[in-house]
Amino acid sequence: MAEGAAAVAKRWIGFTVFLAVVAVAVAAVMFRQEISDHLAGANYEMTPRVSALADDLDLTDAGRRIFLATHPTVDGSQHFNEQCAEVDHSEQGHVLGCYTADRIHLFDVTDERVSGVVEITAAHELLHAAFHRMGEGDRSLLASRLRGVYEDLAPSHPDLEERMSVYEHLPETSFANELHSVLGTEMRDLPPWLEEHYRQWFADRAAVVDDFERYVTVFNDLQSQVDALQQEMAELRDDVEERKSTYVGAVEAFNADASSYKARIERDEYRDDPDRLQRDSDGLQQRRAAIDAELAALQADIDQYNELRSELEALGELSAELDEHLDSDLAPITTRPDE
Repeated sequence: MAEGAAAVAKRWIGFTVFLAVVAVAVAAVMFRQEISDHLAGANYEMTPRVSALADDLDLTDAGRRIFLATHPTVDGSQHFNEQCAEVDHSEQGHVLGCYTADRIHLFDVTDERVSGVVEITAAHELLHAAFHRMGEGDRSLLASRLRGVYEDLAPSHPDLEERMSVYEHLPETSFANELHSVLGTEMRDLPPWLEEHYRQWFADRAAVVDDFERYVTVFNDLQSQVDALQQEMAELRDDVEERKSTYVGAVEAFNADASSYKARIERDEYRDDPDRLQRDSDGLQQRRAAIDAELAALQADIDQYNELRSELEALGELSAELDEHLDSDLAPITTRPDE
């Protein structure tokens, strides 16, 4: 009897061990990506720059795990261009980051006025990595839902429509991949289900959008100043040109009348009418004063126009300076990434 009980117990123990092995195997299959990311991240030593970047993004555990698994680099040299050389950058503007071969590469922008773009780009590329880790069925379903959100937002967000227009030639899933990163890092008000989706990786997605808006505001403000100056200059130029034409006509008429006045004096026509002489003299003097005043006003407006042009040139130089900081093609060759 005891032997029978022992045999039963042994079978139960064996079965329990079998179930445990099966459970471990199932878990390994179900969470193979998480396990793989954990191991990849464990073998990656963060630089202080990347560590600060990960902290600034305020990632969830899942977001941080994926970010570290991609072994992110932050590089301010030409080496960055080599790292991202194989990526198709169909969008306009400068290349500031890429996700390729399950690696995130970021161009290091150090100018404080636009340095937040590094965080924005890191978040953008992280979402590419997250999208890549989804199953094909999940990506296809998400692509359809993202397209619906985009079609709802585009009419009231022309900047978003322009932003995504360069990707319209891509297959639907590839378009969705880009849209997934753009919406997650650049759009503030999203449907609750999509906000919940992004909370998988970002503890505070609004902070990422704040960074994006601060970055964009720098260039939007510059453009607004340029537009305002150009409009003011155009209006001032038109006004000066119109008044200049009137001024030239007034000078020509004055010169003709002054010549006639002088000729009448030479012919002694005012001898019997001194009052007329005084009236004509006073009239010419008043006209001369008005002409001189208009000339001074025109010169003042011309000087103002030149000052506005100098301001416009200074804004152009500032824009070019900021643009240079974002252009990886102009990066030094000697600087190496923090690895």
